[in-house]
Order: sequence, then structure tokens, then C-alpha cells
Amino acid sequence: MAIADGGELIILAPGVRRFGEDAENDRLIRKYGYVGRTQVLKLTEENSDLKRNLSVAAHLIHGSSDGRFSVTYAVRHLTKEEVTGASFGYMPLDEAEKRWNTARLTDGFNTAGGEELFYISNPALGLWAVK
Repeated sequence: MAIADGGELIILAPGVRRFGEDAENDRLIRKYGYVGRTQVLKLTEENSDLKRNLSVAAHLIHGSSDGRFSVTYAVRHLTKEEVTGASFGYMPLDEAEKRWNTARLTDGFNTAGGEELFYISNPALGLWAVK
């Protein structure tokens, strides 16, 4: 619940080249997208490929905001069509880096480009890494 309803999560992902850990997971993620818990459960019931890959179904549920907030991927190696096809917003990485001058951001709250944002430099550590 770290993001307010109507908020936006922007993920700067310079190295991301695919959505899944392997080719089959990537294919399924691209096919079904991050469409929310209810829709993923329905799709899993209706589609044998997703039913056989419940870890992908779980990933799609966990990766979706269920419409509470938007998720935008700022990437270099995926096209706008690939990202929006997976039900995320898209932003070119270079645009995001310029917009917020990411080289100057520090973990926690920042003001950049005239807006307040919360920056996490190492998402593997999550929100619990910042007091």
C-alpha cells in the first residue's frame, strides 16, 4: 500500500529485455499481460497454457496494480508496443533520466522536475530499506 490510489509507479529498467525469466514465461506474459487479479484468474480458468504455468499466473497477479495506480516502464530495449501490450505504460528511458535527472536523486523523497517523488535506487531492497 505504498502507492496512493491514482498514483504512478515508474520503473527505470535500463537492462530489461523481456518480461519473463525464460522464453516461455515471457511469451505467456506478453500474451496475457498484467491485467489484474480477477482477469488473470478468469484467463487461467479458460486457457490451458496459463493453467499449466501457475507461476506465471501468480506473477501476473502480483505484478498488476489491479487498477489502483498506473505502472510505467522506462526502458531502452523494449518497444512501446511490447510494453503497452503487457498492459503497462511506456516511457523511453532517456526521457525519464532527463526528466528527473536521475543521477542526482537520493533514496527517499525528492523534488525533481517540479514534482515530488519517492526514489528507490535498489528495488531489490524495497521500501523497507529507507527510514
